[in-house]
Amino acid sequence: MCGIVGYIGFKDAIPILMEGLKRLEYRGYDSAGIATISDNGVQIYKKAGKVAELSKYIEANGISSQMGIGHTRWATHGEPNDVNAHPHTDCTETISVIHNGIIENFSTLKKKLEQNGHIFKTETDTESLAHLIEEMLKHTPDLFTAVRLALNEVEGTYGIAVISKNEPDKIITARKGSPIVIGIGENENFIASDAAALISHTRQVVYLEDGEIACITKDGFYTKTIFDEEIKKQVEEITFDLEQIEKGGFDHFMLKEINEQPETLRNALRGRVLTDEGTSKLGGLSEVTDVLMNARRFIITACGTSWHAALVGKYMLEQYAKIPVDVEYASEFRYRDPVIYKDDVVFLISQSGETADTLAALKKAKSAGAHVLGLVNVVGSTIARESDAGIYIHAGPEIGVASTKAFTSQLAVLSLITLMMARKRGMSQADGRQVVRELLKLPEKVNKILKDINQIQQIADTFYSHGNFLYLGRGYNFPVALEGALKLKEISYIHAEGYPAAEMKHGPIALIDNEMPVVVIATKDSTYEKILSNIQEVRARRGRIIAIANEDDDHIHKLAEHVIRIPHTLDFLMPILSIIPLQLLSYYIAVKRGCDVDQPRNLAKSVTVE
Repeated sequence: MCGIVGYIGFKDAIPILMEGLKRLEYRGYDSAGIATISDNGVQIYKKAGKVAELSKYIEANGISSQMGIGHTRWATHGEPNDVNAHPHTDCTETISVIHNGIIENFSTLKKKLEQNGHIFKTETDTESLAHLIEEMLKHTPDLFTAVRLALNEVEGTYGIAVISKNEPDKIITARKGSPIVIGIGENENFIASDAAALISHTRQVVYLEDGEIACITKDGFYTKTIFDEEIKKQVEEITFDLEQIEKGGFDHFMLKEINEQPETLRNALRGRVLTDEGTSKLGGLSEVTDVLMNARRFIITACGTSWHAALVGKYMLEQYAKIPVDVEYASEFRYRDPVIYKDDVVFLISQSGETADTLAALKKAKSAGAHVLGLVNVVGSTIARESDAGIYIHAGPEIGVASTKAFTSQLAVLSLITLMMARKRGMSQADGRQVVRELLKLPEKVNKILKDINQIQQIADTFYSHGNFLYLGRGYNFPVALEGALKLKEISYIHAEGYPAAEMKHGPIALIDNEMPVVVIATKDSTYEKILSNIQEVRARRGRIIAIANEDDDHIHKLAEHVIRIPHTLDFLMPILSIIPLQLLSYYIAVKRGCDVDQPRNLAKSVTVE
């Protein structure tokens, strides 16, 4: 996984490449590098560490060029160091390659290439592609054709950019399972793995599809398939603004994105609720409404935070729409032999719309004849384009690696789907109106939680040095416990586990002592009395209880050492509120521990490899 950026035109490429890499650093930050072409041939500059290290290195060397490619890496093959950093070259250092993805047959390719005399210098799979292109150039003088032929030998996933000192007026780019977007300018053109890298230069973009390859010059571009079939691409427009991907005065992107949730919830709901009718209207699903209503069951497949949203969605849809719902890890779904019927509907949830495992699940579901619906954030992403229909969550660019606003927006959209189907399956208009009223109140209720953070900061000060946390929830708040634990693990590196509260006594209770913080989501819902019993069990073992409770709960403070109060709402909407203090708690603990909140170690934002 990585960030890719490229430029060819009339300006100095170096500032453009470095700006792009900074914007893409959230996608990978083990190492970074650029390659340019000058009178001396291909010049490569790369360093382990973050983009700032590369910037220092480049400033010390004082380089300039009117074309180049850049890369920020999240390591898959080979440890993150200067040698393994991209770009990579062939034996003659004529060409330079950057690559996002995994070349699964690189060992076979490497062995064959070594037999042909090629000498490898790195531990990466990407280097095999550089040598393979070099080999193809023995049979064709054209870089575009050489890259195209090389890709026909490759198994796996890739988003690539290739330059050659023999053809310094072009960049070759291609994709399969890893995003590539071309930015269109005047007498200049761009490439990137994410439109965020291009937004300050152009809004006109073209998205490559799997199996497509493009040649970019300063004056234009042309595209083919890797099988040499000519294709024409449609130019689209970037819809988000530059300020949406800036910190806006916050110390970290994660804190900014937590605080954006009142607005992102409004965006998810805007134009989609019908107050008088007590229902929702989802334009992205209008053509498949009958398919939804006649489905045998729903399968929701996702990874990480999106999987937790899917679990909440399962509870909603089964309770109110009365349809069976299976929730699957996409990484497992793709490799086993699941039973999929043609009248199943498969939902795919992904913030980026590029998650490799979820994309593979999409293809598996399609091949079985099921209807495939996407629930994604990034407009124009692969899942959005390849799904039969779908809904955007409209959370805006999410830069912090630990997902926050995308999670609550996913829950809001799942609530809208549930409401729409429930009304068609017997929910009364009066009940529907109540749901709509509560949905529309959510942004202000979230805003109220965000304004009262002093106690959360104090709890973080108390527990930041503890090495283990347990999160407990029941019903709709069980997935919230999972998500709260994940947030803490991701950004503070504290071991944390989320559990259904009733399952605690079947194992985890053995861990509880006076050093164990136990976060219990104890809102006043249908499981409230049961969760109080679970709290008593923790108290009996002297656990340190941190409770998330409703404002009108006059009893909980007698049982918990710390109580974080949140407003009340309908049970199935409560996760949208109960997750907010857990996001903040994780954030302030990570800050107190001195962790890199936005770019936690070993993680990347968009998981485009297996």
